[in-house]
Amino acid sequence: MPMSFAALGLSPALVHAAGGAGFAEPTPIQAAALPPALQGRDVIGAAPTGSGKTAAFVLPLLQQWVPETHGGPGRRRRTRALVLVPTRELAAQVGEVLRSVGQHLQQPPKVAVVFGGVSINPQLLALRGGADAVVATPGRLLDLVAHNALHLDSVRHLVLDEADRLLDLGFADELARVLALLPPARQSLFFSATFPPAVQALADSLLNAPVRVEVAAPPAASGAAAIVQRAIAVDAARRTQLLRHLVQQQAWSRVLVFVATQYAAEHVAEKLYKAGIYATPFHGGLSQGARTQILREFKDERWQVVVTTDLAARGIDIAQLPAVVNFDLPRSAVDYVHRIGRTGRAGETGVAVSFVTADAEAHFRLIEKRQQLQQPREVLPGFEPTEQPPQRPQGAGGIKGKRPSKKDKLRAAQAAAEAAPGQPEGAAQPHAPAQR
Repeated sequence: MPMSFAALGLSPALVHAAGGAGFAEPTPIQAAALPPALQGRDVIGAAPTGSGKTAAFVLPLLQQWVPETHGGPGRRRRTRALVLVPTRELAAQVGEVLRSVGQHLQQPPKVAVVFGGVSINPQLLALRGGADAVVATPGRLLDLVAHNALHLDSVRHLVLDEADRLLDLGFADELARVLALLPPARQSLFFSATFPPAVQALADSLLNAPVRVEVAAPPAASGAAAIVQRAIAVDAARRTQLLRHLVQQQAWSRVLVFVATQYAAEHVAEKLYKAGIYATPFHGGLSQGARTQILREFKDERWQVVVTTDLAARGIDIAQLPAVVNFDLPRSAVDYVHRIGRTGRAGETGVAVSFVTADAEAHFRLIEKRQQLQQPREVLPGFEPTEQPPQRPQGAGGIKGKRPSKKDKLRAAQAAAEAAPGQPEGAAQPHAPAQR
């Protein structure tokens, strides 16, 4: 007999609200995380993408929120819950879940969702009178604090969603500034699909005797895996033709294709569109309005293929997405997990295909090693590879590629800033397109 939300400690009002929002029974990560979270404990939650992590922190936040008695129309609401996320799309998604569940409560909380890439003025207006819960990207949150639109001294519950990304070097400065504004006596909930060792150590230093809950994905060999993984050997120049062949042969209703650069997203999408496949690019160079519209249309199946950078690798929830293709391999094994996790979500099944060129073979072997995978290389008729792996000098280290990684660039920028103390703060900060 499946466990119920009531058995985990949710109040009858929240059980009703969860049901009204479509959460019929708890997923494994919710069953593991809710009891300690409802007790006020700090929690580190690790679970595969699409496993229900958002509800695992939304439900305890709402249960522990106590409606305030306001003294009149001029009284500000005090922000009790703060959810930090790395991307605009994830901010919108978490805010939608908070509002969806909260609207079924007798006194729904006021939820503010704030992120960069759009005008700050509507967000300033929305925060007049305060907000009970705020979902934010760190940069825009600090902007609003500087405008005196938000006060964080009453926050009692902090959530880091996609915590490993927020704790890495790219967000370290902004996160430190946000944490300095929060009261030390608070509950912290950190959730992600991946927690590399360095990030795990930092998380431990920020939490108070955290409870660790972890739900592993079923191994592919068990036959219960939600995501079928494939690796196809192909020459680099023939990847677009192979992609078109697979889309047509497999009759995928929708497919998310990952590439390395914004230029590649535009180029591959254009080639597919000219071949009669409804494809569009999605990347950080687009306006927020365009990005929101593309996602909405993709979910409505108005686009068959969206070609994207790693912008879409985290937090984007597209129900019943049948396939993901790694046109270019991700730079890290962690990113591989997040990319393929866009399919096979919420009990559905999906397929994740990786194109492995001769140049990328060594890197894919590294991904296999770190993810404990053994993917046989498929060779499809008509697409037999002819290229040979490059010859590497004996003793040459590293197989990440010729270009410096994002972290390499950030370390170099940090070193340069330290060498030039007069440089204005925020200068030369190479990072993914700003998510503020």
